[in-house]
Amino acid sequence: MFDPIMTQKIDQIDLRILAAMQADSSRSQRELAEEVGLSQNAFWRRLKALEASGAITGYGARVSQEAVGVPMTVFVMVRTRRHSAEWLKRFRAQIESISEIVAFYRISGDFDYMLKIAARDMGNYDKVYQTIINKTELETVTSYFSMEAIIDGRPLPIGR
Repeated sequence: MFDPIMTQKIDQIDLRILAAMQADSSRSQRELAEEVGLSQNAFWRRLKALEASGAITGYGARVSQEAVGVPMTVFVMVRTRRHSAEWLKRFRAQIESISEIVAFYRISGDFDYMLKIAARDMGNYDKVYQTIINKTELETVTSYFSMEAIIDGRPLPIGR
């Protein structure tokens, strides 16, 4: 988990490293070090420190939903009457057990939670929906179907 105190210790070189890693972390350390103006050893030490601090939370590839057979994106807004820690613990465990739910947020406003679901089709989405509403007491569940992703997976605005 990211330690907010560490943000005071992140300097301009660290910000350049983070920006370069977001752009394409599959490049070699040599290439990344050259881009940010460091030796490979200095780059590696700073990279390990950024990982240890929690500023870098992991590595992965951006995968096309269509390519892996889950082209449908649904945003589900949830309102509940329950707000206890125990209720949230059970709800969170339920949500984490559903692989189609790829993002889960606690939000402010008219709803309490927002889910992002990647589904094969309407039948797959309905199965997920039924699992959500049948296992947890909820007040309102509203679904919004994405017609097109205009911007998705954009890098964070580092050093801007």
